[in-house]
Amino acid sequence: MEVSLTLTSKFDVFKSSDDRSDARGILLSTKQLIIDVIRTQPGDTLSEVLQVSASRDQEVQHGWMMHQRAQRDARTPEKMKRNQSLIADGSLTLEEKKRKIQRNLRRLEAIGTLCPPDTHVQMLQLIAKDIRHQRVYRQRRQAELVKLRQTLHSLHCKSSFHSEQVDYYSQYINTCLHNLTASKVNGKKVSDNKGKKKQSALTYTAARLHEKGVLLEIEDLPVTQFKNVIFDIVPTEEDGTFLVKARFMGVDMERFPLKYQDLLQLQYEEVAVMKMFDKAKVNVNLLIFLLNKKFFKK
Repeated sequence: MEVSLTLTSKFDVFKSSDDRSDARGILLSTKQLIIDVIRTQPGDTLSEVLQVSASRDQEVQHGWMMHQRAQRDARTPEKMKRNQSLIADGSLTLEEKKRKIQRNLRRLEAIGTLCPPDTHVQMLQLIAKDIRHQRVYRQRRQAELVKLRQTLHSLHCKSSFHSEQVDYYSQYINTCLHNLTASKVNGKKVSDNKGKKKQSALTYTAARLHEKGVLLEIEDLPVTQFKNVIFDIVPTEEDGTFLVKARFMGVDMERFPLKYQDLLQLQYEEVAVMKMFDKAKVNVNLLIFLLNKKFFKK
């Protein structure tokens, strides 16, 4: 047995073909037409308004109101616009709207939505009920907006707090890296020509790094050629940052910036292998061990 479900918007009452949706669409359209008419042409009863012809001034006022509505609709986002049937009704004159109201009332009587003879009174009661409910809906939406604003404010506060925490831990890590680097330099008492302390570069052949398990492979290069590849790991002025230089048979090839924090992040994410120079695959954990041993530990 095959089951088929069709989802339709409960607010779009004009696209469905069943009688119930058709009645809802006609009722909604009639309410809007009546409101448009009585806003421009006053009267003691709806019957009187529908029977008395509109004056020229009333037609002009009605046309101006519909023009203002059309301008608002043009600025409304597509998903929030009113149904095209309601928009089309806005282009009708007052007299045309009155005639359509009369036709719709007869159709609503025929399908049993309204009961004669007081159909006009019933329509006004339905409109009044919508106005009362509109106030309740507006209050409910305002309460929901207040909750949403409170939630948004709370999220902003949490975001600000976490950003401050990230900055704090970033500064903490940088300080630790600086202290570790300084300890290593002081332990070896290495100084440059200007008398400033700095760390010396590490130089390994690819074959030696392969023996240590740090270097796993180099694409398109056999292991027998690893002895001709030399890697220089040079500390930069920024703590925890290195520049890896690659040479092949004495010729400088490429350079790769390496950050200790990036390696720690990969280790935290349980990434075992990373690529350098888009060709060399290295073991993340063993590379961290090598850097710790040579640069950060006393």
